[in-house]
Amino acid sequence: MRALFLILALFASPAAAEDVELELVLLADASGSITAQEIQFQREGYAEAMTDPGVLSAISNTAYGVIAVTYVEWAANTAVVVDWTRIDGPESAAAFAAALVTPPRQAYGRNAIGSALLDGKRMIEENGFEGWRKVIDFSGDSPNSYSGPSIEAARTEVVAAGITINGLPILCRFCDTPARYPDLGAIYEQRIIGGPGAFVVTAANEADLADAIKRKLILEISGEMPAAQVARR
Repeated sequence: MRALFLILALFASPAAAEDVELELVLLADASGSITAQEIQFQREGYAEAMTDPGVLSAISNTAYGVIAVTYVEWAANTAVVVDWTRIDGPESAAAFAAALVTPPRQAYGRNAIGSALLDGKRMIEENGFEGWRKVIDFSGDSPNSYSGPSIEAARTEVVAAGITINGLPILCRFCDTPARYPDLGAIYEQRIIGGPGAFVVTAANEADLADAIKRKLILEISGEMPAAQVARR
């Protein structure tokens, strides 16, 4: 009877979380200022970056040679585009990239940045991985938030949970971002990012987006910061 109880207890126990160095939420802007064409452009930029040799090299140099990544779009709501994926080399990176470019858009409406950050926190806490580093990478073309918790309150809660928030501000010409927020990178540093080693990588325009994503991913996966931001700290 005792042996049967132990067997039943074993099957009832949740599976142990897989150890990885990094749990990374890619939280991408899909708010009303982002067109369907720009949504696709962003996804293709992340797909290209995830399969880039420099990014793959950074992954292979982590403690386990493995990271866990999910791609989520945010607006008034959040929508998971690619669920948590174990990436350990070219094949799994290519599968993640292929899964990223085809799903329909499911996030709509005006900015709710605080809600998006808290959803990113929840996704990290509820996944099947356990990382030494936990990061939300937040991208967008505006610092405005129209509903849900405040950015400040959400950031405080996320950082208190041991999660770092990095920023990818996009100076989108189609959205008139450079005219409205020429210092969007500085605004992100002041209002959005937080936690150990938090940093901002700014995409100067749409053409720079893919390269900015690659630079950001390599830094995040390697656990480093841009040299200019290190010098200021």
